[in-house]
Amino acid sequence: MAGTLLLSATAFAAAIPEYDLGNMVVTATRYEKKEVDVAASTVILTKEQIKNIGAKDAADALSKVNGFSYKTFAQGNASMGTMINEVTIRGIDNGTLILVNGNPVSWRGKYNLDAIPAENIERIEVVKGGGSVLYGSEAMAGVVNIITKKGGQGSSYITTGFGNYGQQNYGVGIADEKFNMHASYNKWGEVKDRTISDVNYTKTVVGTTTTNAKDIAKKDIGFDYKINNRLNVLYDYYKTEATYDRFINSVTTTKKGVEVGDEFNNRTYTTEAHMAQLLYKDDLWKGSLFVNHGTVESDGDTFISRSSVKHSLYNTKERNVTYGAEIQRNWDISNKSKAILGVNWEREKYEKLKTISTTTGSEYARNNWAVFGQWEQNFDNKNTVTVSARETWTSGAEGDQNYNNFSAGAQYVHKMNEENNIYASITQSFIMPTFAQMYGASDSAIPNPGLKPQTGMNYEIGWKQNHNSHAWRVAILKTNIKDNISASWDKNKQEYQYTNEDFRNLGIELSCDIASDGPLSYNYGITYQNPEVNSDKKDYWDRKFGKLQLTGGVTYKKSKWVSSLSGSILADRVQTPSAEHSFDAKPYFLTTWNNSYSPDKNSTITLTIDNLFNREDIVSHSSSTYYSTPINYLLTYTYKF
Repeated sequence: MAGTLLLSATAFAAAIPEYDLGNMVVTATRYEKKEVDVAASTVILTKEQIKNIGAKDAADALSKVNGFSYKTFAQGNASMGTMINEVTIRGIDNGTLILVNGNPVSWRGKYNLDAIPAENIERIEVVKGGGSVLYGSEAMAGVVNIITKKGGQGSSYITTGFGNYGQQNYGVGIADEKFNMHASYNKWGEVKDRTISDVNYTKTVVGTTTTNAKDIAKKDIGFDYKINNRLNVLYDYYKTEATYDRFINSVTTTKKGVEVGDEFNNRTYTTEAHMAQLLYKDDLWKGSLFVNHGTVESDGDTFISRSSVKHSLYNTKERNVTYGAEIQRNWDISNKSKAILGVNWEREKYEKLKTISTTTGSEYARNNWAVFGQWEQNFDNKNTVTVSARETWTSGAEGDQNYNNFSAGAQYVHKMNEENNIYASITQSFIMPTFAQMYGASDSAIPNPGLKPQTGMNYEIGWKQNHNSHAWRVAILKTNIKDNISASWDKNKQEYQYTNEDFRNLGIELSCDIASDGPLSYNYGITYQNPEVNSDKKDYWDRKFGKLQLTGGVTYKKSKWVSSLSGSILADRVQTPSAEHSFDAKPYFLTTWNNSYSPDKNSTITLTIDNLFNREDIVSHSSSTYYSTPINYLLTYTYKF
């Protein structure tokens, strides 16, 4: 799991006032810079914005960002083990690098944003467009940097909440000028009919199944200690668990007497992870040591298989470990020139563990190395050019399956006046194949050791204006990706095959934040794009996701009350099977209404309502159909001390 984001305060549809037109970001350039001067489409979510929109975790906070497509497998943003809820930026569903405090937290390209509680987030920075030159593999579509609260930034609190569908929420935080400790527990009960899926077992049954999701629980505990003004150490442990019961929903043909209502299978998916970081920063140097250790397990019963109708046990388990180090040096060459140079090393290890369903275990490892640099040149008060480059290579991989990549990028910013900037950007990006894609992750995923690295080009021109209380952002984007790594589903064999395909997109994004002096503040965003894919199984360019997205929010803040309504509409959309033509899907409309009342300086009562109009929207984008959670509420009480 990993997290690094940069943000343009105008791009987040549900962003709330608390907006500083001189906001500084670090993710886009690796050093502090005014967001308006950055040659990229960026978004910043502050802790106040995250709180005001009622986000419970990092996934909630990102769900209504302009240009982001939302996906979930069940209530509470739950995933299905290794089937996680991808952050899809500009139609690219496998190219977002997730960072926490600038360090990668992904396990073989996957992450669990729902496991990062909102109470522990200081801010989120999002950078759209290829970020591989500065951050390496996986940053094909962009970078999300989740910056956690450090010693001296948090507050001591206790919170408890209850809602429908068996929702429970408990949390505690203890903080002083050097130490932060947090712990949380969240639980959901059962919600039925979360998905409709085809089953094509010709020897047993052909038809459809429906799935109920229940007993979704998330536990998180961690701390951050500020050793001194330059050095921080942090640790976080989380565990997520979800159970899915799958039943026969319809029968087209059967040779084994299968009937509607028969149980197909059940699975309990458990993800358990540890994250530790040591962070150093002074005026010239920045460095980090990090360790990510996690296991993912699927455990349950199978009642109907490809060949028989009988009860059998099912269990798969994998372990992913990454640890590494990074060091970066900054130079102010002159009042017009600035440079950075850095090196990065990461040891990546993947283990498929022996279980009753996996008779033989396997283990793979490799080293990922990188050298990167950037030069910023101010030619005069109006024109700035930035060039950057990165060399990445691997060593020690199984069967000498090592890769290398050179990426470069260039950005130009023209300052029209004190309120207006225009920019242009060209960047290369890449993604290395993961161990699971090359060597296999489950009994339904067929490995492909011959996968090629995925490479892409990102082009963007944009305009940024900060005028009085208005912040405008416009970006025109073009993306071309060669050998995009994709999982192709064979419905006859009921298995995935990892293949390379090509991807392209052309679009425009517009967003506006209006931070009024009065009680009301507004924001909205519009994205129009055309993401398409072409693979060996299709001899044509096929559409993905949706062409039109509308996001927006309004916040009322006065005296002891804060009320925020936010929404995201994805329209003119399709669901895209891996081997068949895409088909039309109705728009989804995500809504959240969050209301807070603070009777005194210590107490806050909050009512959060999701899916305000109780829509049954499809929140998946492949051939399988997963539905949004019906209207649900959570009432919480928080006491700060």
